[in-house]
Amino acid sequence: MTHLIAPSVLAADFSNLQKDFDMVNASGADWFHVDIMDGRFVPNISFGMSIVKTMKKMAKKPLDVHLMIVEPEKYIGQFREAGADVITVHYEACPHLHRTVQQIKATGAKAGVALNPHTPVQLLEDLIEDIDLALLMSVNPGFGGQKFIYQTLPKVRKLKQMIVERNSRTLIEIDGGVGLQNAEKLLQAGANVLVAGSSVFKADDPAGVIAKLKKIGEQGVYV
Repeated sequence: MTHLIAPSVLAADFSNLQKDFDMVNASGADWFHVDIMDGRFVPNISFGMSIVKTMKKMAKKPLDVHLMIVEPEKYIGQFREAGADVITVHYEACPHLHRTVQQIKATGAKAGVALNPHTPVQLLEDLIEDIDLALLMSVNPGFGGQKFIYQTLPKVRKLKQMIVERNSRTLIEIDGGVGLQNAEKLLQAGANVLVAGSSVFKADDPAGVIAKLKKIGEQGVYV
């Protein structure tokens, strides 16, 4: 399969969100990445179900909803009803992670588990065959525009090896500081989905950046 590009709407222009959604809809991007932050799990607050519902009306592509919140199991059904197609929860926020993954799947959404930069990928070993997506944070979660943590690359390789050994179809998603400067290395390491926020929406030609990100690796298969 070719890799997927998921522009992060946290970096979009909220004074004219329809314009940015129209751009992504018309571009080569595959998903909209939507960060939900509660001010408790991460030191920032973004938006809730009502905004996701509005985004769903504007989006012609799936909503990839990343719950950076405590007790996500309380809100999974509501985010699915609001329009989430992929729901990702954090390993660090879920004491009963397997149950939470099954809860996501029961709604009909794809289930993802995210790991903070300091969390080792080996902790997903017992779940790798049950999840659709493993999201590696390549910055500390909470704010856009941060510098990419290059220790993410060996983590991607380890995770990819685990997935191959288990003959799993789990996708590896990278979120934080992703752009044209590191996309190729991430794909070569085994990433399948690239979340790009500032590198897309702050660019002079956002659709052009998406096209370039999508084109990387066309002559070779990294996944």
